[in-house]
Amino acid sequence: MRHTRLTFLTAATLITDAAPPAAAERLITSLSQHRVMVTSSFTGGEVVLFGGIESEAGVLPLQGKYDIAVTVAGPRQDIVVFRKERVLGIWVNYDSRVVENAPSYLAVLTNRPLDAIASAQTRRRLQLGLDNIPLSQRSDHGSADAAGNETFRAAFLKLKEDRQLYRQESNGVTFLTPTLFRASIPLPADVPIGTYEVDATLFADGTAIAHTPSALEIYKAGFEQIVTTSAQTHGLIYGVITAMMAILTGWFASVVFRRD
Repeated sequence: MRHTRLTFLTAATLITDAAPPAAAERLITSLSQHRVMVTSSFTGGEVVLFGGIESEAGVLPLQGKYDIAVTVAGPRQDIVVFRKERVLGIWVNYDSRVVENAPSYLAVLTNRPLDAIASAQTRRRLQLGLDNIPLSQRSDHGSADAAGNETFRAAFLKLKEDRQLYRQESNGVTFLTPTLFRASIPLPADVPIGTYEVDATLFADGTAIAHTPSALEIYKAGFEQIVTTSAQTHGLIYGVITAMMAILTGWFASVVFRRD
């Protein structure tokens, strides 16, 4: 499993709620594209999720009482978060936590604020929202205290949000009609590669009544894919070739710009 390292300076989703079996509504969704290719010129983009609410025959749809929450989770990975402190005038990695099995990308999109859609208990049960995403931590220096874990969690979320890899938008879902909606899934320039879980949940009067999953794939092609595959499957050879290229580049530059 690939490890990602994040550093911060301080002093110190899967939605699993079971819908009621007698729900009269069904949630149907479709992505504007299921595969997104990333190249060297990729500067970001978006994928649109379209959805509709279907009611059983003879059942009238609610008027203006539906809410939608869309959670998009990227490939999971272990991420190392460092805390730096100044020691003898030098900033050093003083402490760290390994955030285990964390989504590399996470977006929570809703049509209005989460606290207006569902109660705090429901949001915790559904693991809905950045505050309710489970982020288990492991310390390489023995047992970790709860206060320290909370500090690292807050720093981890901030670092991810600063890189636009984690986001929570209360206007990320727009109802086009009372039963049709769309959600724009933003993709930053450094979006991680892999398969994404896209889960849409339908709420009515604060209760989750329907849920629909789908998948999105972000992939590289061409020369970028060759480089990525080589680095992952032939790490030693890739490192040697990279070092040799750096040496040759330096030698070539010294020859070209040499002053006799």
